[in-house]
Amino acid sequence: MPILHAVVLGLVQGLAEFLPISSSGHLLLVPWLFGWHDFDTPAIEKAVDGALHLGTLPAVVASFRRELVVYVRDGVSMVVHRQRPATPEGRLAWLLVLSAIPAAIVGALAENYIDEKLGTPFLIAVSLIVFGVLLAWADRRAGQRTLADYTRRDALSVGTAQILSLNPGTSRSGITITAARYLGFDRDAAARASFLMAIPVTAGAVAFKLLKLVDDGVPDGLGVPMVVGVVTSGISGWLAVWGTLRLVRTHSFTPFVIYRIALGVVVLSLLATGVR
Repeated sequence: MPILHAVVLGLVQGLAEFLPISSSGHLLLVPWLFGWHDFDTPAIEKAVDGALHLGTLPAVVASFRRELVVYVRDGVSMVVHRQRPATPEGRLAWLLVLSAIPAAIVGALAENYIDEKLGTPFLIAVSLIVFGVLLAWADRRAGQRTLADYTRRDALSVGTAQILSLNPGTSRSGITITAARYLGFDRDAAARASFLMAIPVTAGAVAFKLLKLVDDGVPDGLGVPMVVGVVTSGISGWLAVWGTLRLVRTHSFTPFVIYRIALGVVVLSLLATGVR
């Protein structure tokens, strides 16, 4: 795998993981669009995917490090020290963990189906367009709720919506932001909830994929590219979180919707004309 390809995929993973444009869809589309054939087997492709996610995990942790210290401290106190009444931060910490459970269960049970049936360029393109339009519709709803208003029902609702992100092209951040906006959260709260939800989800995915990598070993010639990809995805992921939070304080999610629809149309056009 050339270093340039690792850098490009790292940038794609880092940016698309937190921007509502689908990282899994982009990681499949970029090699398809450029005709790259870097992976001999699906196992190697999964290993690289896991490594790239390993970069985005510290990116979101670093972005919310101050909040996370409080969430972890108060969340642990609720269980270990039986802290009552629960602080808002401790309650939110466990609600974020709860929100990760639905997608984790479905992802584990349907892993083979997802790998074999989903992720084709056509399905990715359609998903980009359909869920982009859905994001635009939800984003038009006037909502003023903040993370202080996050309830168990919200956690289950947004967590259930996150199941749809197992389909490449949907976007984990996109569908969770869509669900949060539909439930009446303001843009900043919707984005923050989505990014904080990414921590348990990404941590679980990284652990699962890296355990397989440990068992199989790092494929020959992939060690250096994987390290480069991890570093690149971490830097671009941090920039994506920082940039998105700044953007949504004064703007809507419309630019991301336009990009999703445009990319979906381009992919469908390439398929229809036989260019790719």
